[in-house]
Amino acid sequence: MTLRPSGSPAAASAVAGEPSWVRPTRPGGLRPRWLAVGFVAALLAAIAGLAVGPVSLPPGSVAAELFNLVPGVHIDSGLTEREIAIITQLRLPRVVLALLVGGLLALAGGAYQGVFRNPLADPHLLGVAAGAGLGVTAVITMRGADTGIDQLPMTVPLAAFVGAVGAVLLTYLVGAAGGRDRSSPATLILAGVAVSAFLAAGQTYLLQRNSDSIQQVYSWLLGRLGTAGWHDVLLVLPYAAVTAVVVLLHRRELDVLSVGDAEASSLGLHPLRSRYILVAAASLGTAAAVSATGLIGFVGIIVPHTVRLLAGASYRAILPLSMLFGGAFLTLTDLVARTVAAPAEIPIGVVTAFFGAPFFVLVLRTAKRVVA
Repeated sequence: MTLRPSGSPAAASAVAGEPSWVRPTRPGGLRPRWLAVGFVAALLAAIAGLAVGPVSLPPGSVAAELFNLVPGVHIDSGLTEREIAIITQLRLPRVVLALLVGGLLALAGGAYQGVFRNPLADPHLLGVAAGAGLGVTAVITMRGADTGIDQLPMTVPLAAFVGAVGAVLLTYLVGAAGGRDRSSPATLILAGVAVSAFLAAGQTYLLQRNSDSIQQVYSWLLGRLGTAGWHDVLLVLPYAAVTAVVVLLHRRELDVLSVGDAEASSLGLHPLRSRYILVAAASLGTAAAVSATGLIGFVGIIVPHTVRLLAGASYRAILPLSMLFGGAFLTLTDLVARTVAAPAEIPIGVVTAFFGAPFFVLVLRTAKRVVA
């Protein structure tokens, strides 16, 4: 039997024995109307994030100021200079960072789920969270409890990035020691679990020896956008661009990988090479996002699954739409985090977990089985 990439992915999935969650609900790739909906969702979320706060601003005026950022465009928004400064200097960096990080985490989640053919895969699968947490914990404990995170604007993101990337590389090394099964998605998943447990043990040891730093460490682990500035945006932007380009250029290969490695090889694809390229790109983007905002969970599970239900299971649609809806989701989540308990602010990781935990249980119940 010969399979063709342009044939029915659902039929190929059935032949390969894949679970029902990887089968598309409708044929076709990215439809223009869904792309338009994604852009509108991101724009509306950005306007809401800029308009709502201690100083409430008219959404129409906020939208006008956004368009004024385009060279050659000038619209009278009716806002004072102080209100314009609140938008451009205080709120806009935070909103842009939320769009970038949410898009990266959702894109990485969709890529991981396609690579591993696992509905529960997320950006923290390969030890990224544990590695970043250990790096930040080491920096904070070495500097002492008297030094706050805000006093280490360069060191903490750098330590998180190095720890996250180091954890991914360690996972690859452990997975490569798996003998003939090293190309199996299950091998990398198990290696990630082992590496995460090892690094988490190291973090626990450091916290036990430096209990006075626990509050600072956990404030970072719960995720934060409150101190975001343009520096954080510039820190994430180049990695976001590289990740987006690499993953989106390989999105068609994920549709082919969904039929299984043997069938994908018969279609001319190199499954192991494609898998490693996608995982490396997604891990790089995740590490950059984590280094800027701390650990924000469940975005990589909630958004790709929602997109799959709405727009179909072709990764030609899932990945670009996940970036748009992921950015919109995290922007709105951040809005909830800073307004529900105002003037206090809830850690954004707590809010995403509040929505994500029930969603995770739902996915766990509906997924027939995890495919190796």
